[in-house]
Amino acid sequence: MAAPDPNYPKLTAGEHARVALLVARMAKRCLASETVDRSDLERKVDRILDRARKRAEREEDKRKK
Repeated sequence: MAAPDPNYPKLTAGEHARVALLVARMAKRCLASETVDRSDLERKVDRILDRARKRAEREEDKRKK
């Protein structure tokens, strides 16, 4: 088994579901046309990952104290 990617935080079940839905929407747009803009969906995924990283940092800080 590969080591977890440090840039990819542990996600909650809800976050996994939202990311999966957004990736499916991106795929659907790609099927429609290669020139369709997906940047709005990519930003949403990035925001979810950023929130998960911040949560992981807060939890790590709590464990250190």
